[in-house]
Amino acid sequence: MFDILAITGPIFAAIALGYVSTRNGPFERADMRVFGQFVIKLALPALLFTALTKRDVGEILNASYLLAYLLGTLCLIGLGLAWGKRTGKSATHSVVAVMGMACSNSSFVGYPILLLAVAPVAAVALALNTLVENILVIPLLLALAERSRGEAGHWTVAVSQSLKRLAVNPVILALAGGLVVSVMRWKLPDPVLRTVNLLAVSSAGLSLFAIGGTLVGLPLRGLGRQVLPIALAKLVLHPMLVLLAVLLIPLTGLPALDPSLRTAAMLLAAMPTMSIYPILAQSYGEEDLGATALLVTTVASFFSLSGLIWWVN
Repeated sequence: MFDILAITGPIFAAIALGYVSTRNGPFERADMRVFGQFVIKLALPALLFTALTKRDVGEILNASYLLAYLLGTLCLIGLGLAWGKRTGKSATHSVVAVMGMACSNSSFVGYPILLLAVAPVAAVALALNTLVENILVIPLLLALAERSRGEAGHWTVAVSQSLKRLAVNPVILALAGGLVVSVMRWKLPDPVLRTVNLLAVSSAGLSLFAIGGTLVGLPLRGLGRQVLPIALAKLVLHPMLVLLAVLLIPLTGLPALDPSLRTAAMLLAAMPTMSIYPILAQSYGEEDLGATALLVTTVASFFSLSGLIWWVN
């Protein structure tokens, strides 16, 4: 158990430091947005670009991983929507809740955890997850959310706008650039690589600190019953469905996943909900639900991730 805490302890210590430093220390909550923007627009793209340029394209575009993670996530989305319908939730509320269940905080919390648990495949797994979540899962959920409003044709506009944003997203551009360098087998000059590496190594620690600061002041106003299903689905059901999909992948004719990538897929599915969840939920009048779910899943994931890593080991 001490070995497990050695993995999860530093992660949540960094989050706690960000929380305390923002609540009582020298930083303001607004500063966390700046730190987050630095991670998303510079540090994380540098990390992904560096990781992809060092690997063969066949290792990066792992069809078994992509399909397994996508299938597990789609199953969760289907179950979440069925739960919402059965419990009498509105269509929009159900879709917003499913966003919290199906979209992981892969970048801010996931990568640092993988770096300690399965370091050799951490960056590749993060890149694969980024492709699935940003190109397929999030646009699909946004389309469903817009369609639930009953505005004919409006969901297509949501998808179009989402794809346009992706086209200029630094993370997606870094993925595309890294893939091009990998395919062309280009060797970049050492000064360029060292500069990119300097930015990349700042990603893990700063992202965790920013998450901690972001949690300051989030509401907990009587949303326990609404948040509990989201937390259970995100932290328990999602990794189990992804693991099931991973185990079934050989039946499709694709090769079985390497044990390290299998562990990475399950761990990334078990991460707390994505950090932009409250922002997306705000567009549909569910900002309190989104913010509370982010807080609850982040805190609870300390225990669920520790237990999952213990079980995997």
